Amino acid sequence: MSLNVGSLSLVLMTQLSRLIAILTLLKSKRILTATELSHKYNITVRTVYRDIKKLIDAGVPVVTIEGKGYSLMDGYTVPPVQFTEKEANALITAQHLVTKSNDSSFVIDYKDALIKIKSVFKSSILEKSEHLSDKIHVFDTREKNIASNALSEIQLAITNYNYVEINYKKANDNNISFRKIEPYAIYSTENKWILIAWCYMRIEYRAFRIDRIQHFKILPETFEDRKFSIQAFFRQDPYDIKKKK
Repeated sequence: MSLNVGSLSLVLMTQLSRLIAILTLLKSKRILTATELSHKYNITVRTVYRDIKKLIDAGVPVVTIEGKGYSLMDGYTVPPVQFTEKEANALITAQHLVTKSNDSSFVIDYKDALIKIKSVFKSSILEKSEHLSDKIHVFDTREKNIASNALSEIQLAITNYNYVEINYKKANDNNISFRKIEPYAIYSTENKWILIAWCYMRIEYRAFRIDRIQHFKILPETFEDRKFSIQAFFRQDPYDIKKKK
């Protein structure tokens, strides 16, 4: 299954946020292990290795302490963030793609994040980025307006392993069912956000369209990670996945 432009923007921003978060932890002079980082950000150890390599390639002096983990070289301070014009243009373009997302919480959080990012743009780049923004338009090909306002909260539940209670309405069914779930992953297809979660009613992983969630509650209690793999989930029969929505 291929990612649409909205999903790609989310992946890129999620990765950027994670790299900044890892750098912030390293700045605190903590020694971080790959296992610790994989658990904290719900990623594989291999992804941690790739993230550390990206930081090193970007000039961050990450050192490996044998048998302990990663740390920053003594005396290193992070210089002010500088964006090239092309990087700034990429972020502005992503904003137009994100605004077509059907989840208002995601749109609001992205706009707030971009305001903070734009605050460090050089004045010349900021002026050009605003000019470019007026020259971009993304057509919305959806036949109907499908809206939700839960994506940002659900993302937090995924990364913090919080139980979620939802009232869910299936397509062509007026009945609303109560579900207690363990949220594990999200994906976007045909302008719809889909949540993959362990459902205690069905005693299996199920796919829930976020715009069909009538009400949700993030519980303070946390669950034990079942080591869900989205890659393995997508190796199932596509018909079977649709049937589980």
